[in-house]
Amino acid sequence: MYYIVTGAAGFIGSNLVKALNERGENNIIAVDNLSKADKFKNLADCEIADYLDKEDFLKKLQEGFFDGLVAAVLHQGACSDTMETNGRYMMENNYQYTLELLNYCQNEEVPFLYASSASVYGGSSVFKESREFESPLNVYAYSKFLFDQIVRRRWHKRSAQIVGLRYFNVYGPREQHKGRMASVAYHFFNQYRAEGKVKLFEGCDGYANGGQLRDFVSIEDVVKVNMYFLDHPLKSGIFNLGTGQAQSFNDVAVATINTLRQTEGKPALSLAELHQHGLISYIPFPEQLRGKYQSYTQADIGALRGSGYSEPFLSVEQGVARYVEQMLKAAE
Repeated sequence: MYYIVTGAAGFIGSNLVKALNERGENNIIAVDNLSKADKFKNLADCEIADYLDKEDFLKKLQEGFFDGLVAAVLHQGACSDTMETNGRYMMENNYQYTLELLNYCQNEEVPFLYASSASVYGGSSVFKESREFESPLNVYAYSKFLFDQIVRRRWHKRSAQIVGLRYFNVYGPREQHKGRMASVAYHFFNQYRAEGKVKLFEGCDGYANGGQLRDFVSIEDVVKVNMYFLDHPLKSGIFNLGTGQAQSFNDVAVATINTLRQTEGKPALSLAELHQHGLISYIPFPEQLRGKYQSYTQADIGALRGSGYSEPFLSVEQGVARYVEQMLKAAE
């Protein structure tokens, strides 16, 4: 039996492949589009049974090649660029592709775990898995939102596990290929090493400079939650996947810089001290992001906890420090 991981060479997908390997699972079909060839590096230390381009995979799926051979599908493949303006491409890649996989998994009675997104909440101040709080601000968010709606419509007719995970701001190893869409922790690390300082956005929507709040969640925790649902195939639902605790961009910058300072034998500094020494600076908020930016996100993880998942989540201070140490080791 095979585990199929789509978006397998991407950030979350490759971490899931590695996690399956660590559980002794090597019968993995890795599906991705390697038009951005550098993504292959994310799979170089992983064990897989085969790699398939997305188009080849869909053709084999339609031809029945995998019928009776699939243990579970972990669907992470998507266009994750929130600034993408080609709506037709976005809907085909994120919505139609996901719908085809859902249909297949339901017909074959195969567990289906898929990546949703906290972006479905848009400018809402309540982040609970309920329709009245969902108001996507861009076509990426709409593509995720619409698929969640389809899942809800079919809920009582499901034949196998369906789990949608609304990822909040995920950071961690194997995201280097994402460019400007990589996490702020990744960008802060590289900025500080290159320029000796970190740049954050000035305040907006009533927040102080660098004070906008997001639910930053480590890839380590994202992997644990995915594995939890794989181990509990009778549990289904759409779940927020964040820590349940919003922290500021300033917190991420402070954790990044102080971890790097520690490796240099320098003492930790407060936010005010880092700003005073010119190690943190603020740049004007981009006009093109106004009205399309979530200045505050905090996952309501009541449904996730209600499913039985009880593991603690890493804070920014814990998770970013570990990530910085991993990036330093990789750079040696």
